[in-house]
Amino acid sequence: MYGFEALTFNIHGGYLEAIVRGHRSGLLTAADYNNLCQCETLDDIKMHLSATEYGPYLQNEPSPLHTTTIVEKCTLKLVDEYKHMLCQATEPLSTFLEYITYGHMIDNVVLIVTGTLHERDVQELLEKCHPLGMFDSIATLAVAQNMRELYRLVLVDTPLAPYFSECITSEDLDDMNIEIMRNTLYKAYLEDFYRFCKKLGGATAEIMSDLLSFEADRRAVNITINRLENYSNVIYAVSLCSIGTELTRDDRKKLYSSFGLLYPYGHEELAVCEDIDQVRGAMEKYPPYQHIFAKISYGESQMLDKAFYEEEVKRLCLAFEQQFHYGVFFAYMRLREQEIRNLMWISECVAQNQKSRVHDSVVFIF
Repeated sequence: MYGFEALTFNIHGGYLEAIVRGHRSGLLTAADYNNLCQCETLDDIKMHLSATEYGPYLQNEPSPLHTTTIVEKCTLKLVDEYKHMLCQATEPLSTFLEYITYGHMIDNVVLIVTGTLHERDVQELLEKCHPLGMFDSIATLAVAQNMRELYRLVLVDTPLAPYFSECITSEDLDDMNIEIMRNTLYKAYLEDFYRFCKKLGGATAEIMSDLLSFEADRRAVNITINRLENYSNVIYAVSLCSIGTELTRDDRKKLYSSFGLLYPYGHEELAVCEDIDQVRGAMEKYPPYQHIFAKISYGESQMLDKAFYEEEVKRLCLAFEQQFHYGVFFAYMRLREQEIRNLMWISECVAQNQKSRVHDSVVFIF
């Protein structure tokens, strides 16, 4: 649905929308993935990627290659594109682009704090941080002993400061408190981003509301399932929020975002679920999620992440079907991040000689 933004959007946003749609055309296709899946070595992967937009970033890398090198160089391309768009953007697009990086900032904060808790070297942890989530004082996170210190010493001067209002306690940082902090921060971030997009109005509000609502619903499901699986001492393969066994139902509900298709009645049902089949029963009441759970067997959840990623990719691609909105920037960044996850999985399978599993976690974009 278009408002009057169609009349004025191109004055400030037209150039960057054209740029991001051009970047979209450089995403890997199904044919590219089929060729990559047939590679025998990481050098074969490099040779195939040399014909894509990743070529200039990998061309000077010596053999033997490592998976981390491929992921690092592909991420560098994404960062360069993001920085170029941010430099060219004016308000409110520049603020919108900054919001996209806040999730990476939260992940980096949790990575540093968790690594410090387990006595890992700070420099080693900094190398593992996502470059889009870096900020000036991130290295000093290691000195904090509890969330109050974390806020007062470091995060008060970062964009994450407003999200810490629900996290500030004097309890010492341990694994469970850190995971609760991660999920509370993500909840506050998604709700803030959602309000900002609604304020923008027009097609941006329409498209971003759908994308952010899906993200909020997915996080609610993952919080519920990971809590249940940890309760059963099952190791969850790709964990977003392994929050342990001590959370009550009320505590769990506090981690769910206050918007989305599941809000509020779906959250009430998820909070009382005791196993994965009860989660399936709650989710199948919502038509958009019925086909996601139809892809997995009863009693299992290992393939659920891939099913959610596939649904997310479909929604992100649909964002490009409309014009004169900021959703294409969010969609492109997420699609490129999914592409990097695909390349990391393929590279790991090739490096570990597990080619029989190479298609297990690849999500085709086009």
